[in-house]
Amino acid sequence: MGEPLRIGMVGAGKISGAYLDTLERLDNVVLTAVTDLDAARAKAVADRVPGAAVADSLADLVVRDDVDAVLNLTIPAVHAEVAAAVLAAGKHVYGEKPLAATREEADAMLRAAGAAGLRVGCAPDTVLGTGTQTARRAVDDGLIGRPVAATAFMTTAGHERWHPDPEFYYRPGGGPLLDMGPYYLSALVHLLGPVVRVTGASSRPRAERVVGSGPRAGTAFPVEVETHVTGVLEHANGALSTLVMSFDVHAARLPRIEVHGTEGSLSVPDPNGFDGAVDLFAAGGSWETLPVSAGYPDGGRGTGLADLSDALATGRPHRASAELARHVLDVMLTLLDAAGEGRALPVGSTCERPEAVRTV
Repeated sequence: MGEPLRIGMVGAGKISGAYLDTLERLDNVVLTAVTDLDAARAKAVADRVPGAAVADSLADLVVRDDVDAVLNLTIPAVHAEVAAAVLAAGKHVYGEKPLAATREEADAMLRAAGAAGLRVGCAPDTVLGTGTQTARRAVDDGLIGRPVAATAFMTTAGHERWHPDPEFYYRPGGGPLLDMGPYYLSALVHLLGPVVRVTGASSRPRAERVVGSGPRAGTAFPVEVETHVTGVLEHANGALSTLVMSFDVHAARLPRIEVHGTEGSLSVPDPNGFDGAVDLFAAGGSWETLPVSAGYPDGGRGTGLADLSDALATGRPHRASAELARHVLDVMLTLLDAAGEGRALPVGSTCERPEAVRTV
């Protein structure tokens, strides 16, 4: 496999711990440096990882000789800005979702990477785990016949209940669709392929939210985005997906994702996780759990980085790609536009369905 891909991390906030848990057990990536606006957080990461250094700034991080790629764990509003600096320094970049806040930012990122011959990866990589990939194999093997429909539901009463600084979830670039939609839409593209048209509706039931935990508990803040979004997605293969993303539902018994075909149905586990049971209902039969048959086993946040490292070593496309993330971003923004205009809209982008993972 060659030498491990050397990673510099920018952003040492809450999600970084999940990445560190995974990076520590991967053979083909190694964390060599970290930077954060909070120097204490960066030091805490460096202290945890043997050999990792603290960089004083992003500018210092991207010019280090021991950094081949940068893991971008900053807030969504600056994803594109950070990625631009990384690419300008001649390094690969892998970022948290969403890829960027706008289509224009995403396109500029892809152009810069293409011109420099660099790779851009983007979360979620959960869809590379055994849950979504076992379900994809069932679809590809024809176990439900021709796919005709899917449903995808993410409902919660809001992240302010648990996050100590939740305001960014309710500002432009946030909301349930842009926050959680990438997990569900990436899974739907893996399962059914790209989306060509969307119809949607949305609402903002509350103008204000209140921080529910931490030292700022009780602090009120304004809601600047739609917090309940529903839509119908038309895939290029003719299947129709019904989507609900909400920060306004206190409790529900909805499935995460189901895919329905001419010969049966699939119950797909939560795309915010890497594993979980995949249940098949074959026409005329009953529900039964399928054996794990595909996907990276024991996946965790950072599996996409490992896939990127392997892709660089072997010359193949990486699966958690910017092209997929760009299409998912476009689908989400087009859905919000369709909801605002009250009509169906075509999706201007497309992408290749990523190569299936067959490592199990």
